[in-house]
Amino acid sequence: MSLSTHVLDTTVGRPACDVPVRLEARGEGGWQVIVDGCTDADGRVASWGVEAAGVYRLVFGTGDYLGPDAFYPEVVVAFRVADPAEHYHVPLLLSPFGYSTYRGS
Repeated sequence: MSLSTHVLDTTVGRPACDVPVRLEARGEGGWQVIVDGCTDADGRVASWGVEAAGVYRLVFGTGDYLGPDAFYPEVVVAFRVADPAEHYHVPLLLSPFGYSTYRGS
């Protein structure tokens, strides 16, 4: 499976660059870090590989982007990978006092 994400700052209508993003997998002992990264100039993490079906989460370090007084210093999006052969795109639409996400293509 390949996984990508895109963070868009809906306040200014532009990509959110340099947002820390961590991919974690749920295992028997809790959450395990798979990989850490950061959004590029276009607000994207292009492709991370995941080998197995299961429950994963993306942890966005939104406080690093929004500032030290951010209402949402972190956004966690958990999702299920049913078919590891598919591509999963999990974007984040971000503003200082709200966020949304969806399964993209």
